[in-house]
Amino acid sequence: MNKQQPNHEPAMGIPVVEPSAPSYAPHNQSNAHVGSFSTGLCDCFSDASLCCMTCWCPCITFGRIAEIVDRGSSSCGVSGALYALIFGLTGCQCVYSCAYRSKMKAQFNMPENNCEDCCIHFWCEFCALCQEYRELQHRGYDLALGWHGNLEKQNQGTMMHPPMPSGMTR
Repeated sequence: MNKQQPNHEPAMGIPVVEPSAPSYAPHNQSNAHVGSFSTGLCDCFSDASLCCMTCWCPCITFGRIAEIVDRGSSSCGVSGALYALIFGLTGCQCVYSCAYRSKMKAQFNMPENNCEDCCIHFWCEFCALCQEYRELQHRGYDLALGWHGNLEKQNQGTMMHPPMPSGMTR
């Protein structure tokens, strides 16, 4: 539950509220997923469209994951293009994507095992990307919307509009 406490009132008498959580988290995020992935590494075919997208164009899957994990500081297009460039030039895109797996696990308080994560991305790159994508979906993100789209989706209807003056109008 996200409780907010007014910390002071400025001259206008409107309380200033500082959020208790420093970053966006969808409303339906639960603590049930803390500790491990909500789906297995080899559950790729539970979402056939994701599996196909990742198989034919992993840069899109990775770009979407990176945008959410980076909390909007990098775009899907830039991250995906960098992934494709690293893949094309070196074939070692797994090192780049593994770093995001570790970052995501740290954000969600999941146990980190860098050696295991690197091996997973080296030997099962597409399965790892699918698992990370599904994990973010299970935590309430719509990866196709991107970070800012998820923020807008969460904030729909919660925006407060200033009161309109009553009385005669022209």
